[in-house]
Amino acid sequence: MRTTTAPGTVAELVARQWGDHRPGLMYEEDGERRVLTHHRTAREAAARAALLVDLMPPGAEPHIGVLLDNTPEFPFWIGAAALAGAAVAGINPTRRGPELARDILHTECRILVTERAHLPLLRGLDLPGVRVLVTDTEEYAALLAPYTAAKPGDAVLTAPGPSSRLLLYFTSGSTGAPKAAICTQGRLAAAGASLARNFSVGEDDVHYVCMPLFHGNAVIADWLPAQVGGAAVALRRRFSASAFLDDVRAYGATYFTYVGRAIQYLLATPPTPDDRAHSLRLGFGTEAGAVDAARFAERFGVRLVEGYGATEGGASVQRTPDTPPGALGRAGAGDDLAVIDPETGRECPPAALDGQGRLLNGSEAIGELVNRGRSLFEGYWRNPDAEAARTREGWYWTGDLFFRDADGFLYFAGRTDDRLRVDSENLAAAVIENILARWAPAAAVAVYAVPDEVAGDQVMAAISLREGAVFDPSAFAAFLAEQPDLGTKMSPRYVRVLPEMPVTATNKVHRVTLRRAGFHQHPDPVWHRTPSGGYAPLDAATLTALLASYAIHGRADLLTR
Repeated sequence: MRTTTAPGTVAELVARQWGDHRPGLMYEEDGERRVLTHHRTAREAAARAALLVDLMPPGAEPHIGVLLDNTPEFPFWIGAAALAGAAVAGINPTRRGPELARDILHTECRILVTERAHLPLLRGLDLPGVRVLVTDTEEYAALLAPYTAAKPGDAVLTAPGPSSRLLLYFTSGSTGAPKAAICTQGRLAAAGASLARNFSVGEDDVHYVCMPLFHGNAVIADWLPAQVGGAAVALRRRFSASAFLDDVRAYGATYFTYVGRAIQYLLATPPTPDDRAHSLRLGFGTEAGAVDAARFAERFGVRLVEGYGATEGGASVQRTPDTPPGALGRAGAGDDLAVIDPETGRECPPAALDGQGRLLNGSEAIGELVNRGRSLFEGYWRNPDAEAARTREGWYWTGDLFFRDADGFLYFAGRTDDRLRVDSENLAAAVIENILARWAPAAAVAVYAVPDEVAGDQVMAAISLREGAVFDPSAFAAFLAEQPDLGTKMSPRYVRVLPEMPVTATNKVHRVTLRRAGFHQHPDPVWHRTPSGGYAPLDAATLTALLASYAIHGRADLLTR
């Protein structure tokens, strides 16, 4: 039976599985779905912990790079690191060349665990002192064979404790190299326990892990609460919208997590009469948006809970039963969260919301979310400048935009990097995106800044349409005119209609790609707002005149950055 004692470390969670012969890990291999018991997963983790102890060079930082899709080897190695007192650096397989080598070497990984499918990524890279283990080979099986009798606790590099590093997980960012956030066993175990408690995770649950395990969402919000609650875990090698419901039904999944545009992709699949014939009870994640969350609940009968808590752990927002639609909740216990104007350092005034919860004073109410109280932030690996930027003035600056209503509920408004300045007014891209998402033909929307000809920014929207829909400029303009919370500076100056939204490996919109393409460096049709408020095609003559205006005002170079 599952013990109710709160775990102090992730190593304890792994060890608890020993002797538990219920289904613990499900996955697909060679076209067949397979099941391992909890005991077997603990045994596999213990074997790899023993191997790790023998392979790690003396005096080296106990770090293992894991460059894998969502295969069983990934949680095996996280469990092994926990048992051995080591740390896993999740390596993003969408990184290439020197950037990929930099991630591995920056985190001082002396062992890199990968699979044959990813070996081409390593070809030609200079990785001095790094031993590569390829999991789906006979050599790897032979290497593990002597350790199959190992038990949890048999082999350690350092005794695992609450302060032991377990994850070095890279945080995404639009500028500079990714930063490796330090996550300790104690903080991770506590986070898993909190989610398991909040979502009543039990032994009959099955957690479907379809987000990539190299990202904090899948490990912290999906795998860990399953370990705490004794639930089974079902792995999907890579997210697939078309296979989602088939997997859910086959595994009996009850819970899943999502990030970025995953929900939009699921909604874009063709509806079927049995969309509600499944076992799911809950989805937890970020960036679905209120409109798509409502559509998802209506179509699939599954409630989505939006949460906020970065991998760094510097601030968290806790949902309560009285949280209004669109809000994420209030500050977590012990946090003193404030919405701060980064230019003045003063707290922003409360949001003014209409009867439908729509924001009416975004330019004044939106600011950066700051934790002025105690923070669980544990730093970035070998990056003191980034740590200092996060913790300036003794506060933790999240880098995320929020607004707070008069009752203290917090609403996400995007990243600080996604802020636009139009005619001296600050706008948040996520707020405009939430409005545009109401337009029925839109499958996915991204809003970002392009340079204005004279000063500041202009609003540009990229829209991918639902199957069979076409962009009707008159209907789009009429829709915008009907939105009471669309401020006078928020209407897109440019609209790019593209067949598919560019996304990162975690299904977040790849805004850097969109910004670089701007309104003219791509083959997709673009519409521009006319003085009358309608939209017309950005034809060759209009584009030529527009580029000439940039040149006259000395801002042409901004279009190529």
